[in-house]
Amino acid sequence: MPYVNIRVAGTLTKEQKARISQGVTDVIAAGANKPKDSILIFIDELPHENIAKGGTLLKKPAEK
Repeated sequence: MPYVNIRVAGTLTKEQKARISQGVTDVIAAGANKPKDSILIFIDELPHENIAKGGTLLKKPAEK
């Protein structure tokens, strides 16, 4: 059973999560020849301040 963990800074709408889940499922099913109903996808939404890039904590887009 394939599983995919997607981590994002901030939040996504339910519609965005649905589109991402469908797209990732389609790619894995085709690429790995696995049944779609065997693919699990986990989407983790993390606060920006819990992620760093180049040693600097991310800021919310509005805080530029």
